[in-house]
Amino acid sequence: MLHVRSIWNGVISFGLVRVPVKLVNATESHAIPFREIHTEDGGRIRHRKFCELEDREVTAQEISRGYEEADGTIIPITDEDLSHLPIPTARTIGIVTFVPEDSIDPLQMGAAYYLAAGRAPAARPYALLREALRRSDKVAVAKFALRGRERLGMLRVIGDTIVLHGLLWPDEVRAPEGLAPGTDVAVPDRELDLADALVDALGGAGLEDLRDEYREAVEEVVAAKISGEALPEAPEPEHGGRILDLTTALEMSLREARESRAAPGKTGGGTSAKKTPEGRAPAGKPSAKAGQDARKTTKTPAKKAPAKKTPAKKTASRRRPA
Repeated sequence: MLHVRSIWNGVISFGLVRVPVKLVNATESHAIPFREIHTEDGGRIRHRKFCELEDREVTAQEISRGYEEADGTIIPITDEDLSHLPIPTARTIGIVTFVPEDSIDPLQMGAAYYLAAGRAPAARPYALLREALRRSDKVAVAKFALRGRERLGMLRVIGDTIVLHGLLWPDEVRAPEGLAPGTDVAVPDRELDLADALVDALGGAGLEDLRDEYREAVEEVVAAKISGEALPEAPEPEHGGRILDLTTALEMSLREARESRAAPGKTGGGTSAKKTPEGRAPAGKPSAKAGQDARKTTKTPAKKAPAKKTPAKKTASRRRPA
């Protein structure tokens, strides 16, 4: 069972049926977190919030929101003000229609959320909506309010769970006119046949076979820095001759794809098993122990004497509260 904090509590409105639900993030980032530091001495950089009028730092409890008019006047907007919004979606995911899933343009799809059943009485209406979605072979389009704005969403079923995908409003998707060559560009049948064969040769690997090689490389660099070892060397870029003939490029690509597929341990798409150096940290967390052990045996440069503290200078511009 997924034990994470819900970010929104409300109900799904399905006609007159109400389904109490909790919104839970369905995805998470595994990017390596970096901090901003002062290049000269490694000191941590902090972003502080100041009041323009009092020219002092303020705490989170002192910060609220406001709307800026054209003349620069700020109109305070409180949570109480927003509780009086004249819309029904403040705490409701209101289903407005059911459509075939392939009618939703992937360009519109945004963040994904799991919808957990709320309190105990929610089990039956939750199951009702879930089975209705399954039997209809459609997805539900709904409106809901989250983080200060009304949004469009798509409800579908994954396993036994109802999932909400945030959708962009249709007018938020830019038109691509003029970006690509027209359909009047002729492509020979020979090249199309080779392209079809290349698609087949590169196919077969599922998304679960792919991995974030950039993140793994960053982890290697971080682990090497912690342990005091030499940084891994970047591979030499390939300096192959430029291929001007599209047919030749397709033929060579097809041959390489088939050879890669036939090689043992290869699954395509750069997913072959990669050897990790000894002492390598597990994915997502470089080994601090390796750095501690290395510091016991390696000589570290003498630390600079701490700089004399001086009063913080006032900056000409301050950030307005969000």
